Amino acid sequence: MNKVYIAGGLRTHIGLKNGIFKNIPAEQLAAALLMKLVSQYQLAEPDEIICGNAVGTGGNITRLMALEAGIAASVPCLTIDMQCASAAEAIAIAIAKIKAGMAEVIIAGGFESSSMQPTRVYCPRDERYTPEGFTVAQFTPETTSATAMLEGAERTASQEGITRAELDKYVVRSHAMARQARESKILDPFIASVWGSTKDEGIRDRMSERLAAKMPLLLGPNTTLTAANACLINDGAAFVIVASERWLQEHGTDNLYPRAELVTAVEGGVEANCSPRGALAVGNLLLEREHLSAEQIDAFEYNEAFAVITAMFAREYPQLLPRYNQLGGALAYGHPYGASGAILVLHLLAELEQTQGDYGLVAIAGAGGLGTALLLKRVTA
Repeated sequence: MNKVYIAGGLRTHIGLKNGIFKNIPAEQLAAALLMKLVSQYQLAEPDEIICGNAVGTGGNITRLMALEAGIAASVPCLTIDMQCASAAEAIAIAIAKIKAGMAEVIIAGGFESSSMQPTRVYCPRDERYTPEGFTVAQFTPETTSATAMLEGAERTASQEGITRAELDKYVVRSHAMARQARESKILDPFIASVWGSTKDEGIRDRMSERLAAKMPLLLGPNTTLTAANACLINDGAAFVIVASERWLQEHGTDNLYPRAELVTAVEGGVEANCSPRGALAVGNLLLEREHLSAEQIDAFEYNEAFAVITAMFAREYPQLLPRYNQLGGALAYGHPYGASGAILVLHLLAELEQTQGDYGLVAIAGAGGLGTALLLKRVTA
């Protein structure tokens, strides 16, 4: 079976909703990044492009993006919607196709524009119909609430007995580590400026527990979630080049080479109305299937869409918290849904190369109680 590697990748800066990319449709935002990727790596015609997108216009928006970028019409494209886990799942599908010999090199990742998110309308005969339409899809049979994801995080925090003060300390940690990463420029090789962008908009240099404590509650009295300990709404795109060992031996360059082996991918499900549990659950499932202990993982990148995810990780693996989201997480950078899994992979690659670690684990929860995890092994000379 073919070995599979990450041979490179790029992400955009991450913008706030109605921020730096407020007038850029998702496919145009991603096309600008894709053009930079294929130029930097001289990879004009991959075997396929697979991308996640959660709140876009539909209609295989990955194909539209590729055509906008000038990719040859002969290159097939596939759009994945696993909500927050979409880009990670796009990479998982790329791994499976290459291992099976169905492809040799695939560009995988995702993109999102919450700023340009369309409003959808159910058929008038559907009992869910409202004239004003909706922006948040239905994730479980029990509810059509537009705040279902927030409610799931609140429910999880309550079940676990996690306090607001406990959540807020991880907010401060995330912003502080993201600021340090920005100042060290560790992520600069993986970030491309598009549409005039110059920075990740979400990082708050002065975030403190005192400031976090002032944030209003999102779900009313006697709850814990705020705009600090739940991630903001974002725009962004990210791609990784996924290639077989054979293809890299034949086509590799000084710029395009095996950087980390994509060892395996795992999907899993949890209680649908407590979706934040999906990250820890699927990460643990991957470790179990690969017969690895958590202590053997040198770097963890979990999508902290909510601080409750970090709090649960810290409770289960307190001794490993220094290895967790070492460059900061989504509480600071933000969470452009369809792109986040690929952003995590690029951040993990940067961490492994910086620390000379061996194994890295990405885990991301998805709406409806799903999750995807990826195992990376850094390539050593």
